[in-house]
Amino acid sequence: MLKRYLPFLSWIRTYDRTFLANDLTAGVTLGVMLVPQGMAYAMIAGMPPIYGLYAALVPQLIYALTGTSRQLAVGPVAMDSLLVAAGIGALHLSNIEDYIAAVLFLTLIIGGIQLLLGFLRMGFFVNFLSKPVISGFTSAAAILIGLGQLKHVFGMEFPQSSKIHVLLSNIFESLGQVNFPTLVLGVSATLLILFMNKISKRIPTPLLVVVLGILAVSFFNLESKGIRIVGEIPSGLPIFQTPNIEVNAFGELLPIAITVALFGFMEAISIAKTLEEKHPEYELDSNQELRALGLSNVIGSFFQSFPVSGSFSRTAVNDQAGAKTGMSLIFSALLIAGTLLFLTPLFYNLPTAVLGAIIMVSVFGLIDLQYPIELLKHRKDEFFLLNITFFLTLFVGLIEGILLGVLFSLFLLVYRISNPHMAILGRIKDTDYFKNVDRFTDEVEIDGDKLIFRFDAQLYFGNKDYFKKELYKQIETKGEKLKFVILNAEAINYIDSSAAAQLVRIVQDLQSKGMQFFITGAIGPTRDIFHSSGLIDVIGKENLFVKTVEAVDYCSNQKERSKIQEKISLQSKTGYL
Repeated sequence: MLKRYLPFLSWIRTYDRTFLANDLTAGVTLGVMLVPQGMAYAMIAGMPPIYGLYAALVPQLIYALTGTSRQLAVGPVAMDSLLVAAGIGALHLSNIEDYIAAVLFLTLIIGGIQLLLGFLRMGFFVNFLSKPVISGFTSAAAILIGLGQLKHVFGMEFPQSSKIHVLLSNIFESLGQVNFPTLVLGVSATLLILFMNKISKRIPTPLLVVVLGILAVSFFNLESKGIRIVGEIPSGLPIFQTPNIEVNAFGELLPIAITVALFGFMEAISIAKTLEEKHPEYELDSNQELRALGLSNVIGSFFQSFPVSGSFSRTAVNDQAGAKTGMSLIFSALLIAGTLLFLTPLFYNLPTAVLGAIIMVSVFGLIDLQYPIELLKHRKDEFFLLNITFFLTLFVGLIEGILLGVLFSLFLLVYRISNPHMAILGRIKDTDYFKNVDRFTDEVEIDGDKLIFRFDAQLYFGNKDYFKKELYKQIETKGEKLKFVILNAEAINYIDSSAAAQLVRIVQDLQSKGMQFFITGAIGPTRDIFHSSGLIDVIGKENLFVKTVEAVDYCSNQKERSKIQEKISLQSKTGYL
């Protein structure tokens, strides 16, 4: 029981000393990446850079002890940071102190939501974020983040916005403020990062660029040329401090908190599941992942951390560096702690243009062009869903974009199950196989007195009228020769009360017209509904068959079924009736 909530107990007792070198190497590499990235992502969230290091400290330790993935790198990420900035920015707070307090309170709410969902075993919630919605939102958010960093790369000031038309307008109006030395430094840093990434992704390029930027400012006195620097960063570990709980602000923060909580979990679990396939030595528990992420955010909020999640890039580096257990996160956190205690003065001359370049390269790598092309070729409805999420996120807002994207994906789901696939079946020549006549045009035999059709979905109130309309259309096409209607129910896993009532009327109507109605291949849950709803009495026990071929043969010779055929076709939870 204890291992369920503290998974580190599973691996710490059998920790192999040979893992230590790999975990140490991975942890140091991770920490080196986290220093510049954390500071950069704090800027995205509208927080002072030091808070990025705070977010990289305690949450890592908590996840290392409570997470079920042994390679997932938890900490500040670009997407959650942008969502936080969009949500808190909408409150129009007057000073940075109030802004920071609101972010810390938001982090506490986010963690609380994730913890609650985890204990309620609601990990499946993330399934409502479909891949087209995620891809459309991520690409749009990456564009907004990247454009927002032009203020640092170009050395100018303009109001941020989560609407691209407003943001572009603000950028063009501010082009006259461009500082040329800052532009040269920012572009140079961007090109260097891209060049180094092509050589090897294992090189800690962000840290290298940060060091070069600091040296350039120090030796060439670039601050005097208008290049902005981070300035003084407080030294020391974050102190334990209860977030300023504002009951009045809770209602305003709840929508963004729910959005970040679900999206953050989606990020983490999708990365963790990808890694799980490569590491069969452990199993992922999605509900414990929710609890671990929630606990990381809740406890982190007491140590001045903004919301954290799983990082795509850092997790890949952690895995490639050979991380075997959560010890890599612990080593990474120790390196961050050492930086906070002893090294923060070294970042005084860090140019904000370099941090802006790091962010731009990182987030533009999240834009996926290949996936929309694949959808356009093979799944146009999902291509539409991706694009509508993309454009809503760009032009309406981040939170509105992802929420409306989820809503549209649910509409698409409802449309699909309301208009499911139906197939008219025919016997493949010289076999007992019955297949779709549209797919096997030349190989099927079709009897004029029989209509055999398959309905490929559950029957419920949303598609019962569609079922009836399509069935009667086929009956009319068959004409007066039709005597037998056979429903292949293999794909029907549920029938609600509205559809059951509709089915009763259909069977009675067909019987009044002198036609016999048969059902074949009904699975157990569907047979249970036949019995519990009374449908079995209307259809007739003798008209249920295990296989389509048995129903077809029965139409010709009306031969009584064997005991085993009868038992299998009628068996239900209530027993053989």
